[in-house]
Amino acid sequence: MDKANLIKQLKELSDGFDLKISEAAISKAIGFSRFKVYSKGEIIARTGDKTTTAGLVISGVIRSYYVDKDGNDITQYFAAEAGWCIDSGMIEFNEMQSNWEALEDTTVMLFEVKDMKELIYGDENLKKAWISILESGIRYKVYRENGFLVENATERYLAFRKTYPMLSKRVPLRYIATYLGITPESLSRIRSSLKENEV
Repeated sequence: MDKANLIKQLKELSDGFDLKISEAAISKAIGFSRFKVYSKGEIIARTGDKTTTAGLVISGVIRSYYVDKDGNDITQYFAAEAGWCIDSGMIEFNEMQSNWEALEDTTVMLFEVKDMKELIYGDENLKKAWISILESGIRYKVYRENGFLVENATERYLAFRKTYPMLSKRVPLRYIATYLGITPESLSRIRSSLKENEV
């Protein structure tokens, strides 16, 4: 991959999220990273794997998911462009807390957790960006938990579409259904009902 184009792309992603990461910091991160393309359907990491490596999605979509004791596949999180992935080590877990699967052909910037943390803690702007990312993660967790506590399935689906408008077009409905805690059949009924109401 061309380094100048990568710096430009990552700078645009950073600015798009108002993180204000400098080109110099991005260049350093690229210097200790490697880039890998995962094919659609490929498993990137599994629960229990070591967490020395983390990643950032450059292009494509990945999902994080669990398999419960009954063998049900439950989607926890979606990561698209500029989203962190396989990132349990970034928040001090020693083992991966979920499975990660590419939902499209996806390019990931992979790096050693220790290298990225050294870079973050040595740069004031990166520290601020990291705090912003952590705060955003906490807000996501609170909104998600509140959704299950106070919203019905239709409200959760509408909130998902509002928050992730592009993902609702790129992610298979069965995964959106498990993310919302409902069956694919229930999601189909909700979508049909919403279309009828729009007409």
